[in-house]
Amino acid sequence: MDDVWDIGRVPPIKQLFPTQKPEGLLERIILASSSEGDLVLDPFCGCGTTIAEAERLHRRWIGIDVTHLAITLIEQRLKDAFGNELALYQVEGHPEDLESARALAQVNRHQFEWWALSLVEAHPAHDKKKGADKGIDGIIRFRDDNSGQTKKIVVQVKSGKVGVGQVSELCHVVEREKAAMGVFITLEKVTLPMKREAAAFGSYIPEHYPDRKYPKMQLLEVEDLLLKRAEVQYPKTLAPQATFKKAAAKKKAPKESDKNHPEAMFKHC
Repeated sequence: MDDVWDIGRVPPIKQLFPTQKPEGLLERIILASSSEGDLVLDPFCGCGTTIAEAERLHRRWIGIDVTHLAITLIEQRLKDAFGNELALYQVEGHPEDLESARALAQVNRHQFEWWALSLVEAHPAHDKKKGADKGIDGIIRFRDDNSGQTKKIVVQVKSGKVGVGQVSELCHVVEREKAAMGVFITLEKVTLPMKREAAAFGSYIPEHYPDRKYPKMQLLEVEDLLLKRAEVQYPKTLAPQATFKKAAAKKKAPKESDKNHPEAMFKHC
């Protein structure tokens, strides 16, 4: 082969990431350079196209990226694509306890923020390089009816000292943005005055489900999120998830051993 590869017509990519590559290109590279069970390494894995194709083609894989946001996108992509067929994998580098969460916050506050947003499946609301965030660090989008319209929850992450004034400010942000709810994630302990301020903000009641209500302002400690003692309360089960672009479901390629099996050959015929 020369240095121009014809991989056929590439359908429009449902982009999960700005620099996403066509799956057909990565499929060709992996098939040309490895066999089933081999190990594929992508040290700059972005949104995980290499990882997803390696998984589909029955290769073992390692993906590395510098941002916690990229890892969150890849995990979501793999779950959407393969569901119950997804092989077991391990994520290294994420904080696993309060001490390591504090360490990440001290080393890189923005990386801590992106990691904390992943704990509640929120999408970052802005590019840190482009200036002020207007009091919003992340967004959770959801639907609670069949209109197709999404509603939003604004998320704020704090790694330093917190107080009732910050909760009050987030309440104003929720009203300004016409959001359904607000979520305040803190590395430090929530105080009683903060809880009272949040409770005074009232409840969110879905229009079509008046028997259900959710706290309009929710205060979540990182330690509780890590230990699965708390989660964001909102109408998760009333309509499809809407925060992240959903990757298309994928069927894994037939294994080479299956292709040589008489029953498999008959089915393929």
